[in-house]
Amino acid sequence: MLLLALDTATPAVTVALHDGTRALAAADEVDARRHGELLLPAVDRVLAEAGASLGDVTGIVVGVGPGPYTGLRVGLMTATTIGAARDIPVHGLCTLDGIAYAAGTAGLEGPFTVATDARRKEVYWARYADARTRLTDPAVDRPADIADRVADVPAVGAGARLYADTFTGVRHDMPEHVSAAALAALAAERLGAGDGTGPDTGFLPPLPLYLRRPDARVPANYKVVTPR
Repeated sequence: MLLLALDTATPAVTVALHDGTRALAAADEVDARRHGELLLPAVDRVLAEAGASLGDVTGIVVGVGPGPYTGLRVGLMTATTIGAARDIPVHGLCTLDGIAYAAGTAGLEGPFTVATDARRKEVYWARYADARTRLTDPAVDRPADIADRVADVPAVGAGARLYADTFTGVRHDMPEHVSAAALAALAAERLGAGDGTGPDTGFLPPLPLYLRRPDARVPANYKVVTPR
């Protein structure tokens, strides 16, 4: 097993190579405006550091979000393109699950909340029983609207840090953004428990989990100009 994992659903551009037991190499860079510029060079660096090539990779792991439209699709398109070119499986994972798994690895016990910055004064979030068990579907909300559900519960992620007056149990010692190394480790664990196929594997299709419509809109009152 040699998994190439990547995620661009948060400001972090993160890539890792995992052999099913440990991460052989990883690259993480936080820059919310340069996902497209940073991702493929990071893939090249990770493969070179591990002494591997794309021809050695047996599967792709990609974070499907939730995340902003533009950044999220960079990672997903890269993952699906590599998967199609190499004819290898592409395993989608919820980005919030990756953060939760990393928090558990860092010693956080459940229950807890994971929240990332959704912009527009909103957060993407979900509740977890533990590092491997999500209790709620990922959602996007204004922090004030969920205050009674997240107050005084341990919370991790950039969204929790940004709205610490709502996420009063925010843990600054826990991961702020997702890491591909954590996604890969979670995927390896799930693949080790089965063959990665079927409805109960815990994997998602490599499709974007937006949770809301993109910012771009067709003008409501535009003029239609047709030739006479």
